[in-house]
Amino acid sequence: MQRDESHDQTPPPGFLDGVRVLEIGGELGEYCGKVLAGLGADVVRVEQPGGDATRSFGPFLDDEPHPDRSLYFWHYNFAKRSITVDLDAPSGQDRLRRLAAVADVVLDSRPRGHLAERGLGHDRLSALNPGLITSRISPFGDTGPWADHLGSDLVHLALGGVMMNCGYDPDPAGRYETPPVAPQMWQAYQITGEMAAMAVIAALVHRLGTGTGQQLSTSVHQAVSQNTETDVPDWVYLAQTHYRLTCRHSTTTSRSPALSATKDGRYLLPYRTYVRTQNDEWDSTVTLLRRYGMHEDLDDPRYATPYRDTDEARGHLATLVDRLVGRLMYDRDLWREAQELDMPWTPIRRPEENATDEHWLQRGAFFDVHHPELDRTFTYVGGKWVTEGLPWRRGPRPPLVGEHDGVVDQEWLATPRPATRTSPRRPRAAAAPDRTSALGTPFALDGVRVVDLSWMLASAGAGRFLSALGADVIKVEHLSRPDRMRFSPLGACPPGGRAERDAASGPLPTPDTGGISGDPNRSGSFMEINAGKRALSLNLKHPESREILERMIADADLVVEGFSPGTMKRMGLGYDRLRELKSDIIYVQQSGLGELGTYGRARTFGPSAQAISGISDMSGLPAPFPPAGIGYSYLDWFGAYNMATAMLAALHRREVTGLGCHIDASQGETGLYLTGTSVLDHSANGRHWERYGNRSPYRPAAPSGAYPAEGEDRWIAVSSFDEEQWQALAEALGIERAAQDPRFATLAARLEHQDELDALIGEATRSWDPFALMEKLQARGVPAGVCQNAEDRVEHDPQLAHLGWMVELEQADLGRWPVKELPTTFSATPPYIGGPWDRSGPSYGQDTDQVLAELLGLDDATVARLRSEGAL
Repeated sequence: MQRDESHDQTPPPGFLDGVRVLEIGGELGEYCGKVLAGLGADVVRVEQPGGDATRSFGPFLDDEPHPDRSLYFWHYNFAKRSITVDLDAPSGQDRLRRLAAVADVVLDSRPRGHLAERGLGHDRLSALNPGLITSRISPFGDTGPWADHLGSDLVHLALGGVMMNCGYDPDPAGRYETPPVAPQMWQAYQITGEMAAMAVIAALVHRLGTGTGQQLSTSVHQAVSQNTETDVPDWVYLAQTHYRLTCRHSTTTSRSPALSATKDGRYLLPYRTYVRTQNDEWDSTVTLLRRYGMHEDLDDPRYATPYRDTDEARGHLATLVDRLVGRLMYDRDLWREAQELDMPWTPIRRPEENATDEHWLQRGAFFDVHHPELDRTFTYVGGKWVTEGLPWRRGPRPPLVGEHDGVVDQEWLATPRPATRTSPRRPRAAAAPDRTSALGTPFALDGVRVVDLSWMLASAGAGRFLSALGADVIKVEHLSRPDRMRFSPLGACPPGGRAERDAASGPLPTPDTGGISGDPNRSGSFMEINAGKRALSLNLKHPESREILERMIADADLVVEGFSPGTMKRMGLGYDRLRELKSDIIYVQQSGLGELGTYGRARTFGPSAQAISGISDMSGLPAPFPPAGIGYSYLDWFGAYNMATAMLAALHRREVTGLGCHIDASQGETGLYLTGTSVLDHSANGRHWERYGNRSPYRPAAPSGAYPAEGEDRWIAVSSFDEEQWQALAEALGIERAAQDPRFATLAARLEHQDELDALIGEATRSWDPFALMEKLQARGVPAGVCQNAEDRVEHDPQLAHLGWMVELEQADLGRWPVKELPTTFSATPPYIGGPWDRSGPSYGQDTDQVLAELLGLDDATVARLRSEGAL
């Protein structure tokens, strides 16, 4: 199958068709604008004369630096338009005010106060346009002790805890010989941009019903700090800290290796869940080994006993897998055989290798875009999901500097229309009277109801965002096939609850949760992921339960699920049936690799989706080191973000058009979308992806790295982008003489001698307290940040505390514990992670009686009968 090739510069209708966005700023906001443009909004990049600074970021077409040849700029500004405006000139300020008066959204990632000082702040613009939504994206927030700190992608990934989850295994004594490693290619700004886009769409949905605009604010530091997976709940509940482990989840203990090297020096990820469930992979792994005659002693009867669950037995199994993989070439695709046996194995791909994969081509995940001024065509990463009749934008190609000067003004101003457009219909589910949150303010999504058939973090996490925005999210589940996160020992509540944790002077032992036959209400991780939801126990194998579910769907706005592809169809609840129940229903499904395509029911978890998408190979030191990967289920969290964005975009479209839709999303595509610059580099320059550790080759910085500091496994990240920062860094570290060394005298020279430079900086930093050094460098204008762990962020980070990044919520079985809040503030409808019900995640079936009575009118006797018959 061939990639779609787009020569058509006329965008088709999309989820945000007709929405006008002015994007002002740089790298902090570009991903947010890219998502909105991909969804159909008319995103106009307001650039300074000559073009914005990000046009100087590499890589470049044919390695020729030029404002119109930056592949970075191409990727993040695809489908946008460009105008140039001198915001320091009164005429430019007046022009922007006139455009903002007929816009829907202004994205602002300029330095704090930049727009307000020029008469272009939210108060001034909203006086001209009361329905205007302004979205501010800042490094650390505009208030608080770190509000004036300088960030970089590396510094944010350090302070946000991502780096302390990513890197290589410690030595046998538990000491690290390598630093923490940041995932490469602007992941901090992609995390933040997705959260900001989600917030913008939610504000647009709210405005459709009320006409009310508002001001949003997203902090990169808070967004990144909330992105890690299990390190925070493990600290919050058990005072446990994590080890960095190569290409697998960071955890409180070291485990057997995750990667297996092929004969030709590539890698597979034979992912092992390490969770004893009905889907345990032992027997399937032995079957695969037996096919190749490499099962050795695994037919011994002792492996049919609980001995197979010991570290010794599983380590032996992993060794045999490594031997098998090492006897085969990478392109033998052993992982496909494993998938046929229901094992979540995947290859570690380079990002560009996906661009020719038949599965992704069928899903439209890549398409070719013609650049007429070059008479050349390039491969771009395409959509984030598949929706029948609603393709992602495939044009126009990224704009040249100021290409649309005059055109935008004529279109927007010649026929102005009110920016505040209310919905022609309000097809919300029947709901209780308007609620206010525990903050005493209205919710953006009040009246929206979601039937949540989610499964684990990647899909279950999506509902928490809509719940925090006021939707009534009802998690439907049954212990005959439970959400496995309910039984996770990660972040499990100690037997003595909060009192035991508060009294602890050291790490608490991980409680025995009893596996899937244990208590479904002890996992703090599950409660965090499902905060603010209601829970309904419903056995879908029972005919009356099926009828109950269909009645609920008929009165809902959205149905979301995370089952294996095809499960809903086999249950007789595919999209066609859902539309029979409610003609404008929105159905969003998420799986590892998607339902449409050649991979069918491929089974994945976050790390295996990361491996196949190219994300794992984009973290680590250069070869001969293997990929380090991202040390948690990054695509579980990002998959949840993506699914929430899809839900909100579909809701916005339905409230404007009255049309529902079916969205087939996947973790894999979410990962592909995050690799786009490297895919473009291969398409344009034929360059294969190569890891570069913590360095910064594309926004040139030197030094750029994580350097040792005083204390065990303490590190500080530093980025120096110019001569002023380098001189300040050298002075602060007392190495002024080195600044005069010809090897380090210019940025170009420092980039050429980074090995020597890193050794010099590391020797100078190792005697410093990392936090003291961070403050000294920041005071001198040098971007720097401690590689913080979960304890640092939860207990000591003054900026996160100022931003209120965690909220104390009650849980019926566990008591009161902190839960991460959304990282975006709303001036009119602030989110509240406790949702409409002001609580953490629900205990199993906690709201069954209430939901059945309230939504379906079932009396107590009927509910009791259904329970006795096993329907509930």
